[in-house]
Amino acid sequence: MKYTRISDANTINEKYMDNILFEERLIDSVSADISTGFLGEWFSMPVFMPAFSHLGNFGGREMTGLEEYSAAAKELGILNFVGMMENDMFEKIMQTGARTVRIVKPYADNGKVRDQMQFAEFLGAFGIGMDIDHIFGSKGYDVCMGEEMAAQTSEMLCSYVESTKLPFFVKGVLSVTDAVKCADIGVKAIIVSHHHGRLPYAAPPMMVLSEIKKALDGRDVRIIVDCGISSGADVYKALALGADAAAVGRAMLPFLEKDGVKGVKDYITSVGDELRYVMSFTGFSTVDRIDDSRLRFLH
Repeated sequence: MKYTRISDANTINEKYMDNILFEERLIDSVSADISTGFLGEWFSMPVFMPAFSHLGNFGGREMTGLEEYSAAAKELGILNFVGMMENDMFEKIMQTGARTVRIVKPYADNGKVRDQMQFAEFLGAFGIGMDIDHIFGSKGYDVCMGEEMAAQTSEMLCSYVESTKLPFFVKGVLSVTDAVKCADIGVKAIIVSHHHGRLPYAAPPMMVLSEIKKALDGRDVRIIVDCGISSGADVYKALALGADAAAVGRAMLPFLEKDGVKGVKDYITSVGDELRYVMSFTGFSTVDRIDDSRLRFLH
């Protein structure tokens, strides 16, 4: 039989996640509470929105997809994230009332980086951050939607952290080395992610999560994980391996496209319901008590 190499990071990620099983702990267990605290605020569940960009109007509806899922986040009481956009669109996002983190691209135009971060703080964003895994493209530095990107040094990231009173997030951390650098410069939260497999053979976020958690022990840094998160069971695995929360991603899009705010609310609610179910079946009554003691690995 000929061996077929699989370089697609998303396929590798799915296989790794499906390799993780649960051990039941039913006696003395109770129905779980999935509410969670995160950076000083309380949310209905540790299931957060993804940092999407460039979503248009689905089905001829008035709001863009970005506004619709943000409105759903507000109604669900969960933390919202948005990605690449201009300030006028971000203002519309903030008008939904969602507690929102703005993730800014690493533009070569550093003035634009700082302007977008300052504008987010001015409008009362929950936090701001940068998407470091869009620095590079196949021919050097990335060009995204006509915008050139640039390298980001520890010193540059530190200057962003020091320029704001808001919690600063770094998205695209996939190693202990980068996680520790983030902690050293005062980053308040990292998003462990391979950005839907931009790097061939990228390690699954779940694979490096425990190492990152251990390296950050005692440091004031929260951990979010994304990529391939589509169910409550996935969220549970992320929490058990060391994350404080998990962000759903592309699995949400069909529900958003079809039914807008309602579709997103129904989908995220189902994810939270399954998380509660798995927690109850494995003997964890609250999110903060979840650890890896109920995980079993096939290989």
